[in-house]
Amino acid sequence: MKEMQSFGDLLDLQDVDLDIDRLLHNRGALPVLEEYRAAHKASGVARSHLTTVEAELKNASRDLDKAEGELEILEEKLQREEQRLFAGGMSARETENMRNEVISLRSKQSQMEDLVLALIDTREGLDERVAAARSDLEERAVAEARLEAQVAAEWKKIDAELARREGRKAEIVPLIPPDLLATYERLRNAKEGVAIGRLIDGVCGGCHLTLSTAEQIEVAADDPPRCLHCRRLLVL
Repeated sequence: MKEMQSFGDLLDLQDVDLDIDRLLHNRGALPVLEEYRAAHKASGVARSHLTTVEAELKNASRDLDKAEGELEILEEKLQREEQRLFAGGMSARETENMRNEVISLRSKQSQMEDLVLALIDTREGLDERVAAARSDLEERAVAEARLEAQVAAEWKKIDAELARREGRKAEIVPLIPPDLLATYERLRNAKEGVAIGRLIDGVCGGCHLTLSTAEQIEVAADDPPRCLHCRRLLVL
């Protein structure tokens, strides 16, 4: 009678363990969890894109500052050279050389002004891209946070169920002899969670194969009874 009770407790334990397995599987396979993972990945991509565009903006601003500084120096030099040229007092050769220098400086000034304008356009475009990237990241962060909250709510419900099952398991385990419990745990690991089944009408509840009358007699003589086909524990 005591052995039968232990096997009954094992069946109860297996039901609880299978519930725990199912809940753990559900916890990791929530549809909203996949949505959250996709949203988290998208947020990471958006964050990386923003970092890249901000770096481009920083470089463009640095290039613009440098070009504006060089243009200012060039304009100051051109102004000085023009003043010297207009002031006169130089020989014809010196005047010609100065005139050529002024022409060269004016050409460089024009090129530098074109460069500055191009860099201004580039920076303005990057300003817009940075603003768009920040807006995109904010939207994705909001979506990610919403999905994260949904996952947390689902996990809270599942964890509450798990806690109840674990509590029930803690009540059953002390009722089972340690050696029988060890056999059960070993079989559960090897038999996809099903370590024990009932023998009903000669059919094993674990592997669902039929045992002949002679095999059933042989199984009944085992201690503990185990299916000859799958070696799971059997409740006769």
